Amino acid sequence: MADIKAKRLHALSRRTVYVHHNLPLLAILAAILVVVIFLLFVGVTGLAFAKVGFTPLTIAVILIATLVGSTVNIPILKLKSIAPIVKEEFVSFFGIVYRVPQVEYGERTTLVAVNLGGALIPTAISFYLLWKMPGAIIYAIVDVVIVAIVNHAVARPVKGVGITAPAFVSPIVAALVAYILPFGTPQIVAYVAGTLGTLIGADLSNLGVIPQLGAPIASIGGAGTFDGVFLSGIIAALLA
Repeated sequence: MADIKAKRLHALSRRTVYVHHNLPLLAILAAILVVVIFLLFVGVTGLAFAKVGFTPLTIAVILIATLVGSTVNIPILKLKSIAPIVKEEFVSFFGIVYRVPQVEYGERTTLVAVNLGGALIPTAISFYLLWKMPGAIIYAIVDVVIVAIVNHAVARPVKGVGITAPAFVSPIVAALVAYILPFGTPQIVAYVAGTLGTLIGADLSNLGVIPQLGAPIASIGGAGTFDGVFLSGIIAALLA
């Protein structure tokens, strides 16, 4: 049984395209996306992004690409660690079978990857927004730092999974801080902070603990942090 489990973990570690979430959660995210796209095209939201040349179609494509891109992970490095491996031996004595656990130490490898939809696409969009609106840079940095600190405080390492953080923390904190800061277009600041603050505070600042989690693959911007990044883009688009 242990060998079968090890083979499954090894097979998973070689896969870079897979769905992080279960179907109910994926359906909820897709439903939210459909509602936001509808609001974009009826002109209820997304006006702030028009200032940097984003049409409703552009925003919709970005959000769809973010959700679909969450299934793609690009490997960047491997982390190795020494961990205890429990194996079971069975000894028969006078017709009675005894289970004897044996502990051995072996090398374990975790593949570190960057998620396309949860890291690369939103990061590229964030830097594009700041390039088109340089007046937002200082405010975005302040918001990013605050969101990163909050995320680092609430993020938790989960064995076999990686780093996880509550989905609504990033978008709510990013949006509140963006509105408090004296900048005329808080939507831009909220998007940048919700994206970069989540990646820095939850994933990048916890890279050191990943080898001890036993996860076959740890994806920056994937699994436990993708929800926060995705919802940050959603809420930023909804802000009026």
